[in-house]
Amino acid sequence: MPDDPHPETARRPAAPTGGRRPPGTLYVRFRTAAGEPDGPGGPVDARQYEQLLALLGQFTPVVQALPPDAALADVRGALRYFDRDAAGIAALIRLRALAWHGVRCTIGIGNNPQLARIAAQDAPPGGIRAVPADPRSVAAFLDRRPASALYGVGPAAARALSAYGLDSVGRIAAAPPATLQRILGARAGRAVSERARGIDPTPVTPNAATRSIAAEHRFPHDELDPDRRRRALLSLADELGARLRADGRAARALTLTVRYADRSTTTRTRRLDAPTAHGPALTAAAYALHAALGLQRARVRTLALRAEDLCRAERAARQLTFDPTDDKAHRIEAAVDRARARFGAAVVRPAAVLGPAAPGPDRPPGP
Repeated sequence: MPDDPHPETARRPAAPTGGRRPPGTLYVRFRTAAGEPDGPGGPVDARQYEQLLALLGQFTPVVQALPPDAALADVRGALRYFDRDAAGIAALIRLRALAWHGVRCTIGIGNNPQLARIAAQDAPPGGIRAVPADPRSVAAFLDRRPASALYGVGPAAARALSAYGLDSVGRIAAAPPATLQRILGARAGRAVSERARGIDPTPVTPNAATRSIAAEHRFPHDELDPDRRRRALLSLADELGARLRADGRAARALTLTVRYADRSTTTRTRRLDAPTAHGPALTAAAYALHAALGLQRARVRTLALRAEDLCRAERAARQLTFDPTDDKAHRIEAAVDRARARFGAAVVRPAAVLGPAAPGPDRPPGP
């Protein structure tokens, strides 16, 4: 572990712990401290996010970046070093983030990433919520939550489960695994059965934020209109494509994160056919991710799109085509990039982002 020069974390002998390992997975969500003390705050910028990941790295090297505003950290190896439990380490992280960076951390603590995520959703802005390690406490914590609270259960899977009366995590946990496999498929059913019982074998995988580029759109109100959500995705994909091309990089995968009005989230990732920074290709993948969720009347608060598994643009082979439209789209994209580099990013935007044109004196209202 790294040396810590700060007196509040000075090394002290730790009492040995026996029996079940204490919770040590943190899910940390960062928001600026501007605005109301109990308000949600605002998004952190890319520079702040890098600094906050470095702050987590002072406590553990096992940090998984979840751009644009969250991270997972496994602090089990740091408990003895700092002579604190996970809640004590979380309190130090929260204190330093606020004092050094003006950022408020909402932190969930659990035995695995899923429990930590759900705990963070329960915590008030800037608060800490921990899930005890014993199975009875975990079962009580999950029991009455909706099926969609489980990591990996989106609206479509939740509707399928609800059709069989499995509308809460407690009921899913009590159902035979074979029943869940018949409803959701063998692999998904087995995973949902385990997660409903608080079991999530997914490790915290150290990574670097520079391996991904993210963009986020927060709606001014809970958004029900799928057309407005698609326009937001178009804007995000256009922004990601421009940033990738400016950096000379291409993405091999795209991840969509949807945050709902109740602060729960759904995350889906799609591998791309080939590495790309082409806006239309990213937009098509984003639309496919959105359509696969089957959101229908979901109340969406925030959409975040993340380009992942980046590589250098010269390593991305462009598929040859005899379609003149595709070649024209690439030429237009290059011209737009040059205009943005000279006059600013806002000088050119996709027309569809602006929505339907308003009627004017020379434009009669549409049907």
